[in-house]
Amino acid sequence: MNTFVITKKHLDKDNFYIGTEDLTDFNGNIESDENLGYVKFKTKLVAKGYISFKAGSGIEADGGIKAGSGIEAGLGIEAGSGIEAGSGIKADWGIKTGSGIEAGRGIEAGGGIKAGWGIKAGGGIKAGGGIEADW
Repeated sequence: MNTFVITKKHLDKDNFYIGTEDLTDFNGNIESDENLGYVKFKTKLVAKGYISFKAGSGIEADGGIKAGSGIEAGLGIEAGSGIEAGSGIKADWGIKTGSGIEAGRGIEAGGGIKAGWGIKAGGGIKAGGGIEADW
């Protein structure tokens, strides 16, 4: 399976992804370099494999975030729509979405977890702060 690594050269001055690789339906894994801050996407971020943002890097997507396996971020994970992973979701900071959060395994955040509707995990849910869901 292919792995695409996001580096500083793929970001504009406001940290929006401007690379030429289409990451709205990527047939592989998506990773990032360390210490990129929050990498922003104007649309959705979708990988058939895993999504892994290293220490000091987080994800902000105006659309949803979806991975065939796990999603992990050294900072937080934030999506305007839902967050869905075939296995676990883990963020060293918080996880926040305007819609639901669903993981085939556990969900873990160093800070809080907040969803506009439900939170569903095949395993446990753990947050360093609060857990909030409107549904």
